[in-house]
Amino acid sequence: MARLIKNHWARLVILTAAAYQVAAAVEAFFWPKILWDFATKSLDKAVKPIPVLQLLNLAMGLAVLAWEWPLDFVAGSRLHRSIVARLVAMPLVALAAALIYQGANASIYYIIAFLVYLYAYREGEIIHPEPWRIV
Repeated sequence: MARLIKNHWARLVILTAAAYQVAAAVEAFFWPKILWDFATKSLDKAVKPIPVLQLLNLAMGLAVLAWEWPLDFVAGSRLHRSIVARLVAMPLVALAAALIYQGANASIYYIIAFLVYLYAYREGEIIHPEPWRIV
């Protein structure tokens, strides 16, 4: 029976989360809402009249897509091969996604992928310079 390569599984979950985050950011431009607005109204200034959180989520989602399905200039770089860099970045991206109402599911997916990457890191998995290569 084949062995589960956890960093590939986490990569697929993060690709799903990043696509969801980009779609949520675009939708948030039309319907700006903070997820935690029932608790406080102080964060409403982050989504309207200037769409700061929407732009931040759009940029982060596109950056994560470029990182996980690597573009040519990203593939094989130290940043692309580093699980530790992903373990540092994913909670921050999940927090940004959790702040807008439309990005709640994406933040849950990011946390799940973070836990899978943590499991892969503890088992000593490495990410190969060529994307999607199994050795």
